[in-house]
Amino acid sequence: MRHKLIALLLFCSLSFSSFASQLLIPMDEGQTNHLKAYGLAYYALKQGATLDWLLNYRGGSFAVPNVTALENECKIRGVSYEVITSGQYNAILTQIANPETNMDVMKLEKAPKIAVYSPKSKLPWDDAVTLVLKYAEIPYDVIYDDEVLDGKLILYDWLHLHHEDFTGQYGKFYASYANAQWYQDDVANQEACVKRRGFGKVSQMKLAVAHNIRDFVFGGGFMFAMCSATDSYDIALAAEGTDICDVMFDHDAQDPDAQSKLDYTKCFAFENWHLRTNPYEYEYSDIDATLGRTVQKDLDYFSLFDFSAKWDPVPTMLCQDHTRTIKGFLGQTTAFKKQFIKSSVLVMGQNKSAGEARYIHGEYGKGLWTWYGGHDPEDYQHMVGDPPTNLDLHPNSPGYRLILNNVLFPAARKKKQKT
Repeated sequence: MRHKLIALLLFCSLSFSSFASQLLIPMDEGQTNHLKAYGLAYYALKQGATLDWLLNYRGGSFAVPNVTALENECKIRGVSYEVITSGQYNAILTQIANPETNMDVMKLEKAPKIAVYSPKSKLPWDDAVTLVLKYAEIPYDVIYDDEVLDGKLILYDWLHLHHEDFTGQYGKFYASYANAQWYQDDVANQEACVKRRGFGKVSQMKLAVAHNIRDFVFGGGFMFAMCSATDSYDIALAAEGTDICDVMFDHDAQDPDAQSKLDYTKCFAFENWHLRTNPYEYEYSDIDATLGRTVQKDLDYFSLFDFSAKWDPVPTMLCQDHTRTIKGFLGQTTAFKKQFIKSSVLVMGQNKSAGEARYIHGEYGKGLWTWYGGHDPEDYQHMVGDPPTNLDLHPNSPGYRLILNNVLFPAARKKKQKT
């Protein structure tokens, strides 16, 4: 009821107010809760407001016409804000428009419809994206294989791939968890879906899902993935028509010549990599840098690149943060070895000394995708069965901010500056 009343008040205010002032939501070190600030921005969009995303101005601040309903919502959510006059805001826009400043304005106009590709059953790990969406109070739908195969991706603007294995090897957890009830339940659920959908194997069904996701992006969708959902997705595409699964995964032996049959041209991001075919090894390929990694925990950081806000607004927006240096964190897929990244892919964050890319981006057809290495930005080594991260303890997490940049990205349109 409160939200309906606020929406009505906001609509009336937006319709009849002369906007004598602006609500500035700073995203620099002065913000008390960066993560909930994204939720506030999404909420304003849902209520019909239009926001300006001030790229590289005070950490990527937001501005919206000041109405009492939004100001009150900031207070309720614990989001820092400043009320500024229209003259003060025009001065900020003039500063941003200066060709000598690396700043720009993006217009956010419509809240994107969000889907999370995730199994309905509860598995013994948490997903950073769903954690932060819940914390920021950004609504999303959970979909899985049935919904994707039924063509329901068309209903959404933005898709996140939960910690997933698209190769049909159940995350290669067999060596450690074959006797665990959650693992056996997952196998049973996947194989039941295979029979229901008329496929022969889980790997074949996952490939069909991967193709539908590929087509979603090609048609203009936005796809975001973390951890094993990144490299396993490309591996599944490259291995189309080739059996890379051993007997405990699909009831028959893998193709001994699988490596020579890979087609890297089908991959979004990677090429010239090599399969890890040992079914007892917790790794899919040598794309991931986790095995043999020598980076010490206290020295594990990666740096965001600086892009031109006026000429490269997309990566600029995806890299908005209050620091350029982000703490590293592990995952089944921790980071991407740079020698296997296609030249067409944009690296936005890297550990240069280790030869690792952590945050990459690319285009496919009319759509865009972003992949982020690691499992949880505020849990250095999240293990199976560990409790979820309490984001009340990390409201200003720069690592989590990168996720939320992607969530708002589909709402953006380049704003023309007056000359």
